[in-house]
Amino acid sequence: MSDIDATHPVDLESKRFSIRKPEVRYDKQGERPDSDRLAAAMQAFVQDMGRAAATYLESCIHCGNCAEACHFYVQTGDPKYTPIWKLEPFKQAYKRTVGPFAWLYRALNLKHAVTVEQLQEWQHLLYDSCTVCGRCSMICPMGIDIASLVSQARHGMFAAGLVPHELWAVAERAEREGSPLGATPKVFADRVEWLADDFEVELPLDRPEAEVLVTFSSIEIMKYPASLVATARILQHAGYSWTLSTKGYEATNFGLLSGNAAWQRDMTMKLVDAAIACGAKVLVLPECGHAYTALRWMGANAYGKPLPFRVLHISEFLAENVQNGRLRLQKVPKSLAFHDPCQVSRRGGAVAAPRVVLAALGVELRETRDHGSLGWCCGGGGGVVTIHRADPLRYKAFEIKMSQLDATGAELTVTSCGNCRQTFDDGQAHFGWARTMGSLLELVAANLRD
Repeated sequence: MSDIDATHPVDLESKRFSIRKPEVRYDKQGERPDSDRLAAAMQAFVQDMGRAAATYLESCIHCGNCAEACHFYVQTGDPKYTPIWKLEPFKQAYKRTVGPFAWLYRALNLKHAVTVEQLQEWQHLLYDSCTVCGRCSMICPMGIDIASLVSQARHGMFAAGLVPHELWAVAERAEREGSPLGATPKVFADRVEWLADDFEVELPLDRPEAEVLVTFSSIEIMKYPASLVATARILQHAGYSWTLSTKGYEATNFGLLSGNAAWQRDMTMKLVDAAIACGAKVLVLPECGHAYTALRWMGANAYGKPLPFRVLHISEFLAENVQNGRLRLQKVPKSLAFHDPCQVSRRGGAVAAPRVVLAALGVELRETRDHGSLGWCCGGGGGVVTIHRADPLRYKAFEIKMSQLDATGAELTVTSCGNCRQTFDDGQAHFGWARTMGSLLELVAANLRD
């Protein structure tokens, strides 16, 4: 593992105590006895303790390598942010209930029983200080997928009604209205009509048959609508029969982020059903990392069998069509640094795709010291950007990205994730940073060649 760019070193000795302690606030959903919350959490924990989880939990050798891979630990030096420590309640439950020596752990109290007070304390560690970026999983010498275990532990937290309020609220709204940011089917249809009229592009909606179904994230629909226009221009340029669907357009999956497996499935199945309804051969996911994880790698589990269509992140779709000649691009004579979204590049393995596109654009790619599967997280993934009490810690983690991107001296900075882009916009405003994070999709659309 490489260090933070030496030209912008992070002085841990001077910074490790500079984080303002998070507000002591243990959010709760609903009114019920603590005993009920604890029982619900333990039941959910045990349900997730299959062979894979058991193998992971028995394999940890307490080497501490995961700590040096975590942006929250590296920027604070606080041992509580060691990734494997964030799983302690989940591990305690495993050791005392289903582990091979559970009887001994209970008899000698080698692992204490989990308490509601402990779960409340761990809410900060499982949500506020983990973006589920997977850098710790990649570094672990024993191959423990710590990030996936954190997601499983969140199932128990949700069952107990112990989710940070902001994250729970957007997840509940997404389940109830179809969108975490209020982009209901009507709002989406109105916005599509407005964009089609104002920008004179065709944005086909609810076509009964189409080769490609395109989806978006709420952050694009509500904050970055130029992404919709860019997508339309690219699909038209490439000559595809495509459509949007009011029954399956929201790709962001806050069920996944919050820890509600039922809501995660509901959000996934809307996209699956919409693709099947129009006979799509390809479903294109937007510039959204967690949307990629939820459908590309977990969608078949929700569907119960292999998906009857291909799932491509937009960067993969662009790369594929650059390579087959359907996308012809003008050269961009500028230097550029690319931010790899964790869920797409590291967790999803789509490291090469954006670089294929950037090569076709002819940019001078200036890689950050850590890039590709080793790239540092922006600090806002996993739902962290929604949690206001986590802002000081998130900004501290963001300093890594600022220093590494500045060290490249690149003229442009782009990414392929709207959530990352939102985090960069927020960080730019907070620090008065001179750089603006752009969109790979929009850069391509602006440089189509006839």
